[in-house]
Amino acid sequence: MLNPQWLRTFTTLAEQGNFTRTANHLGLTQAAVSQHMRHLESQLGPLMIRRPRQLELTPAGHAFLAYCREVEQADKRLQLRLSEADAEHGEISLISPGSIGLSLYTKLLDLQQVQPGLVIRHRFAPDDEVLDAVLSNRYELGLVSLKPDDPRLIATLFDEEPLELVAPAQKKVHEWTDLQRLGFIDHPDGQAMATRLLSRHFPGHPGIRTLPLRGFSNQIGLILEPVARGFGFTVLPRHARQAFARQEEILVVKGGAPVVDKLWLIYRAEWPLSSRAQLALKHLRHMGMFQNA
Repeated sequence: MLNPQWLRTFTTLAEQGNFTRTANHLGLTQAAVSQHMRHLESQLGPLMIRRPRQLELTPAGHAFLAYCREVEQADKRLQLRLSEADAEHGEISLISPGSIGLSLYTKLLDLQQVQPGLVIRHRFAPDDEVLDAVLSNRYELGLVSLKPDDPRLIATLFDEEPLELVAPAQKKVHEWTDLQRLGFIDHPDGQAMATRLLSRHFPGHPGIRTLPLRGFSNQIGLILEPVARGFGFTVLPRHARQAFARQEEILVVKGGAPVVDKLWLIYRAEWPLSSRAQLALKHLRHMGMFQNA
């Protein structure tokens, strides 16, 4: 393996074009610069042609100079990734459920606008995938709806997310028969969420499966589209409802005891959060999302 000091000497010599200036620039003797070049050329062959007032790189010298610059850039990238002190550059990685993700992603982009050196990497996923991604170090931060008991993870309360019964704005919902007339817009968690919430709104109801199905979508950002068009009602977490652009076209039906889920922030317990992750959590707290940042 080539000595890193030899690489720095060669790069500086190529830039300075003179042994004396190179020695002064690096704080070395001219003899040390010459010795470094002898070591390199003994392994790589001729790298420079020495002329009285000029040094000229050979083809091998040009190739080696490109290699030296690649090594220098790789070293800078490594130092950046290892640096916990740099909160303004690098990646913030987060994996979360889709509902809260609709709100989180745009708020993190707001942070990136202020700190353009940051890169936001965010994925929507269910709880089991979130746990696996954080434990395998593919994402630094994760959000789950069930608090894990794995000793490798730290879990802290992030936010509370109530379920909401959402109907078209022009429709009135007072009785179970109103839901029967509307019909249900389903989604992957729709029936489970509706069962939990509707038992509070309409005690003794005959069950969500007795209602006519008016539509289904597995895209969290599109579930409220048929509701806004008057095709039916649905049950969603509040963050998903708040992310819908046309709030004037939908109605949150009040009534009954609330059903509130907790969201838990998780990350690895064996090492501290990066400064970038800490900056992101501070930003989210300022935006009113993170309770314990």
